[in-house]
This record gives sequence, structure tokens and C-alpha cells, in this order.
Amino acid sequence: MTLAVPPAALVGDSLGRVGTPSLLIDLDAFDANLHEMAAFAASSGVALRPHAKAHKSSAIATRQVAAGAVGVCCQKLSEAYPFAAAGIESIHVSNEFFGADKLAMAVELASHVRLSVCVDARVQVDALGKAAARAGVTIDVLPEVDAGQHRCGVTTPAALLGLVDAVTAHASLRFAGVQAYHGGAQHIAGWNARKEEAARTADRTAAFLRALEARGVRCAVVTGGGTGTVEFDAVSGVYTEVQPGSYLFMDGDYGGLDWSGAMRPRHSLFVLSTIMSAAREGIAVCDVGLKGLAVDSGLPRSVGWAPGSKGPALRYVAANDEHGMLEADGDTAGVIGERVLLPPGHCDPTVNLYDEYVCFRGDRVEAIWPIDARGLSR
Repeated sequence: MTLAVPPAALVGDSLGRVGTPSLLIDLDAFDANLHEMAAFAASSGVALRPHAKAHKSSAIATRQVAAGAVGVCCQKLSEAYPFAAAGIESIHVSNEFFGADKLAMAVELASHVRLSVCVDARVQVDALGKAAARAGVTIDVLPEVDAGQHRCGVTTPAALLGLVDAVTAHASLRFAGVQAYHGGAQHIAGWNARKEEAARTADRTAAFLRALEARGVRCAVVTGGGTGTVEFDAVSGVYTEVQPGSYLFMDGDYGGLDWSGAMRPRHSLFVLSTIMSAAREGIAVCDVGLKGLAVDSGLPRSVGWAPGSKGPALRYVAANDEHGMLEADGDTAGVIGERVLLPPGHCDPTVNLYDEYVCFRGDRVEAIWPIDARGLSR
């Protein structure tokens, strides 16, 4: 006997027929975010290379490129494979890596796409250069500089110049620029404080660039930034390319920031959940917990009723493996079977819990997009 799990949704279904938990994209908000960022980057004179680790879907990446992106970023080599297979021609692996399995993936990818990678140590450069030479491929290399994150990246201009020398010593490698990313700056709550930290990040990066210039080294690409600082990075005069990712979705953490400038992405990503129990007064229980919602950036900050559902105001107060605890401001009689929309606190790890996006417009499912890079973390 062969058994298969029935699909959670079909194109044309009403939201009321979608199985739960499901990961939903509101296409009206998604399209607005997609085109707003593309237009902003173009008007600012910088290239847009969105970070695909946020959505992990080649269906979304192809839409980003069609809207004007020059390619995508991936955080892991294995994550890049579905995007390469889907025809994304330029992929930047915005992370360091080491090991025989990683080198094998890098040279294989480089035989199909224009691949760029990050390094911050000579041992990485030499291993990559030898592997690329054996495979007969050329790989673009962007040394990473520590622009304030204090995680990866060289910390001095002298170290950067040493890496440039190491890269140019390998005929199979090409010095393509530098990466300067400050992840912590993305989540500073206050708009002015975020702007000030972005300016300091740009200044730190500029100091590295001056060292390259003094050596006579041309730096064609300076890539970095993210959703929280992109409006500052794009007009800094330092970055030539920006890497926002979560702008498409606007999770709870980003949604909780102060957005005082022109950039105001909309929430487009939601987990659809069904209330399955209301046995205790003032409490409702829905069918999504830790296995369907990442809570590293907090519990969902709002609970909305899905189209066609209604009830008292709710607050998501606790997540168990398969249960979500909701406090109600009123009577919960009759709420079993009603549906709620939950914006996840952190989109990236929430996306990694699902196989597909159920994309809707109004009350109808318009598309199903596979999350084809889910779980690819090597």
C-alpha cells in the first residue's frame, strides 16, 4: 500500500480550505516589497543582490532577478544548488567555508554559474585556488572585512592586503572586491541610532578601501548591508552592492523597528493556524508551535484573524512543540475551527521549517512555490 500526505492547498482554493499549519505569502504585500526595493536600489545607483537565505526558494529568486537584481547571495554552498539549477547566473556565497566537501561543491557550482565567495584567511584562499585550478574553473573572491559585526572578516588593512596578494597568486582566482557586513546593525530599533551605526560601518569599510587604493588595487565591488540598513548603505557612497533579504517578508523582529525614512516594507509572510482547543477559560490553543514557528527573535507579536474567521483579540503567549497558547481578551466559546494569521518573529529559520509557500491574493490561493533550498545548510 502506498500512502501520500494530501497537499495542504491547491491553486484556486479559498484560504478556508488550506490545511494548517501552512506558510502563507500575501502576494499584494510581497509584490509591493519586491518592486519597492528594486526601484530604490536602481535610483540609488547600487546593484541589488538579495540574500536568498531569507526565502530559500528559486521561484522567488527568479522573480527578484526579473525585477532587476544582479543575482543572489547564499549563506551556504549547498543552499546555492537549487538557485543554480533554476538558472540564476550569478551567486555570491557570503560566508567563509573550509573542507574537501565544500571545495568540491564550490568548483562544481563555478562550472555552472559565476560564483563569488568570501575568505578571511590565507589557508582558505590557497585551498580554493588549488581546487579551482584542478577543476579548470575561475572563482571570484571577495575578502571579508570586519565592519563591526566582530564575527568573521579581517580586522586590519594589512591583513586585507595580504589576502589580496594571496588571491592574485592563484591564476584560477580573481580578486573581485570586498564584503563588509554588520549584521548587528540591522536590528537596532531606533531609526536614528541605526542610521548612525550604518554610517560608522561605512566609515570602517572606507578605511579598508583607502588601503587598497593606496596600493593601486582596483576594488570593483563593495557588497554588504541588509534590510535594516539598506536605505543608508545604498546612499553611503561606499557600497556598490546591497544584500537585503528579509525585506520581502518583514518578520516580527524587523516589523518592530522604527521605520522613519522612505523605506517601509509590508508584512507579507504569515503562518496560518487553526484553533483546535478552547477548554480553559480565556485560553485558546492553535496548531502551530515550535515545529512551525522560529521563536529565537520572540513569539509572534500579533495575532490576526484569517479572512472568514472572527473572535476576541488574542495574544500568542507560549509555544510548545505542536501547540500555540493564545490568551483571549473575551469569550472563546465557538472559536474552535477558526483560523489565525501569525507573522513569525524571524522569517529565515521559520521558512526552513516548511516545504512550500502557499501564495494568496485576497481570499484565493494563486500559486504554490516550493522552498527548494530548505535544509541545505552545508
